[in-house]
Amino acid sequence: MSKVSVLVVDDASFIRDLVKKCLRNYFPGMRIEDAINGRKAQAMLVKEAFDLVLCDWEMPEMSGLELLTWCREQDNLKAMPFVMVTSRGDKENVVQAIQAGVSGYVSKPFTNEQLITKVKQALHKVGKLDALINVAATKTSPAFGNDSLSALTGGKPAVVAPAAAPVAAPAAAPSRGLLNSPPAKAPAASPGSASGRGQGQLRLPNGIAQCVIKALSLKEALLVVKRTETLPQILDSAVLDLEQGDNAEVARLNGYLHAVVAHEPKPDSDWLQLTFRFVDQDAQKLDYISRLIARGTAQKHFIPGA
Repeated sequence: MSKVSVLVVDDASFIRDLVKKCLRNYFPGMRIEDAINGRKAQAMLVKEAFDLVLCDWEMPEMSGLELLTWCREQDNLKAMPFVMVTSRGDKENVVQAIQAGVSGYVSKPFTNEQLITKVKQALHKVGKLDALINVAATKTSPAFGNDSLSALTGGKPAVVAPAAAPVAAPAAAPSRGLLNSPPAKAPAASPGSASGRGQGQLRLPNGIAQCVIKALSLKEALLVVKRTETLPQILDSAVLDLEQGDNAEVARLNGYLHAVVAHEPKPDSDWLQLTFRFVDQDAQKLDYISRLIARGTAQKHFIPGA
């Protein structure tokens, strides 16, 4: 019996790696290929057959929505499951994808369980799931939930804000990271808010933290968040929602936590300082960040350069 084949499409290599490792751990018999954008995926779909496509929305050259629309216009691809894995979780975007013929939707940041559930649903509809499940039942390791992918995708209960545990020391991340609603205002008592700091919302796999932007560059943002019951984990995937301009335009920036340190020089610090690294390669995103930096610098909302 031929293997079930899946095509993973995302312009961020870090996210492609996350998705591929998640699938390989849960479905040992699955064949997985990847593409850096919709255009590359289109060329691959012309040459070979895939049982499922997991695709980002915002990518250079051809977006996920454009790829989905093209697939539904092809006789041999009309019924192929197509799951969107994206930070665009707003109602209008979901409706747009449904109208274009999407099979499922996974919002970034996601957990292993959320991704696997959507994959199972999609493959079940086309009768491809049973064989994979039978193989997985004999080969899946019980340690799967504790591997590095779980840490990266938030497959563990820690998230949102910090706890009464030792503050994690800064750590380098060799990999690169992960993108719903407009950002709410950060707590009034947060450091820097009184002096007009930029404010935003940090979405982690299992929760949301309001944050103050201490510094911003094209590579990363330095954020301050309130410490609560659980510590954010280094390498947790996340989405930073930033609001700009009188029209409250929202930027959804994919990334991961590169470092977590105490904002105050004491072990019981009430605030944490997070280094959030961006992973988006989309030109529109980079332009948006540039405009945020220019506006924030002019209004002295934050330091230009994290």
